[in-house]
Amino acid sequence: MCGIFGYVGKRKDGQKIVFDGLKSLEYRGYDSWGVGVVPGDASGRIAVKKRTGKIGNSNIDDLPGGSLSFGHTRWATHGGVTQANAHPHLDCSGKIAIIHNGIFENYEEVKNKLLSGGHKFISETDTETLTHLIEDNAKKATFSEAVRAAFNKMDGLNAVIAVSNKEKSLVAARNGSPLVIGFGKNENFLASDAAALLPYTRNVYFLEDNEMAILTPDGVNVLDVKSGKKITPDIKKLDWKIENGEKGKYESYMLKEIFEQPQIISDIATSGAAQAEEIAEIVRKARGTYLVGCGTASYACLAGSYLFSKLAKRHVNPAIGSEFGYSLDFLNKDSLVIAISQSGETMDILESVKKAKDRGAKILSLVNVQGSSLYRLSDYKMMIGAGQERAVASTKAFTGMIGHLILLANSLNGGVRGGQKSLMAGAASINEVLSTKSLKNIDKLASQIVNNKHIYVIGRGLSYPASLETALKIKEISYIHAEGLAAGELKHGPLALIEKGTPCISFLPNDETYGANLAGAMEMKARGGYIIGISYKPHEIFDYYINVPDAGEASIIPEVVVAQVLAYYLTLKKGLDPDKPRNLAKSVTVK
Repeated sequence: MCGIFGYVGKRKDGQKIVFDGLKSLEYRGYDSWGVGVVPGDASGRIAVKKRTGKIGNSNIDDLPGGSLSFGHTRWATHGGVTQANAHPHLDCSGKIAIIHNGIFENYEEVKNKLLSGGHKFISETDTETLTHLIEDNAKKATFSEAVRAAFNKMDGLNAVIAVSNKEKSLVAARNGSPLVIGFGKNENFLASDAAALLPYTRNVYFLEDNEMAILTPDGVNVLDVKSGKKITPDIKKLDWKIENGEKGKYESYMLKEIFEQPQIISDIATSGAAQAEEIAEIVRKARGTYLVGCGTASYACLAGSYLFSKLAKRHVNPAIGSEFGYSLDFLNKDSLVIAISQSGETMDILESVKKAKDRGAKILSLVNVQGSSLYRLSDYKMMIGAGQERAVASTKAFTGMIGHLILLANSLNGGVRGGQKSLMAGAASINEVLSTKSLKNIDKLASQIVNNKHIYVIGRGLSYPASLETALKIKEISYIHAEGLAAGELKHGPLALIEKGTPCISFLPNDETYGANLAGAMEMKARGGYIIGISYKPHEIFDYYINVPDAGEASIIPEVVVAQVLAYYLTLKKGLDPDKPRNLAKSVTVK
């Protein structure tokens, strides 16, 4: 969701660094943006430019240059998508400014007191309340103390950057929402995502909950936000590769990331075995294992439960991150929670993990971002290794999650080499799905069904989470309503929705579910459904057939790649942007 970037140093074009930083954070999702510059004259107002919509070809040429600058991309929570609601927000004098990620839960109570004190508000946001609260505090304290006192009055999970025209510093505080400090030579940086700092520095400190920092060109002070006591930051040097931010020959990031999947799955097969065998020992010792994820990752968790049951003869409990926190009574020191997240910053996952740790459970994370909040909270870590995923709709991260779960499940029964073999078959099957002939076939299907208002997808076993992920991909980027169903549930209600010509996608892999899935497809066809078979072999009941070469237990991977490509083509035919669907964010950092 919202992105933060700040700069303080000796350069006179700090606003350009911030603007470029915001561009690197666009993938997180946003609906408005703004940049602020603190003037050299302590008596002047802070200069701000704010706009709704995407940055696109916008510029900040009308902003003055400055060595203290800060910017924000907003995903609306409190207040509509308007220029007034975009960040930064100024105090009454225009000499204090705030950018903020998170939700100030008790802002109404604080705002009412400020209004009675004569403060004037121009936005509908919770953030502006904090600006005026700091303004009040600064009348009787230093600026950093004013920020600390205000932050301690906030309920909720938040990250804040505050600036004043009287001090050449960035003051930041964090509780729940991520903030990373970048250390440079005679300059320092702040960002909500470490990857945004890589063009400038690799020396970073991930601000922890209830910590604040004061950044100047000459150094950084980190403090406990509650007590004000100084903390010595454990500065890390990132060894990350700077991802190629260009689309290259591809029309979009999503298409680029789809085509990266065969190599990613092959890499997991060849380099992930040792890690899987090591982690398998941890899983064996657990007395109660839980797979927890949100959105796409929750479907990976469901797939993992099938894989662990089938391959390792071990029961694990899949759970949605936002719901897991309501059913923790059974957790204890012998429990293992496997938390799966692409970003490692999903708020519902982080809250559930913290509650699980409070009950003594051990945390194993499967995450794509090294150094993320989930990564740092975990007792054990597995890196997905998919590289930075810039499109909002997850593709390669999901299949990477499945790849690691296949290796882990096989390792639990001593057969990691069998898992490697399955993944190599999966990579080969993806290559077939992405062949020119196959792509034309999927594109033709998209042309036939793009004007339908509803699409239904069925599967059993591992193809059930594949059906859920298929429906999610279709609806999140093409805006066509799609519903993933367990094939056995058709007669319990969904059949009532099938009409003549309704697109019905059926996954029919080469396993024990084939016959029952086929029966479900026949039930839909009998009601007039247009049957789209995704299988290793054709069948006479199919109105349309897409071939997916058999890859054993890894067949779920190429099945989902078909869904990704179909969703992509549907989106293009509707004239939509597959990388940035409306109302959605890449990293869901609020509840």
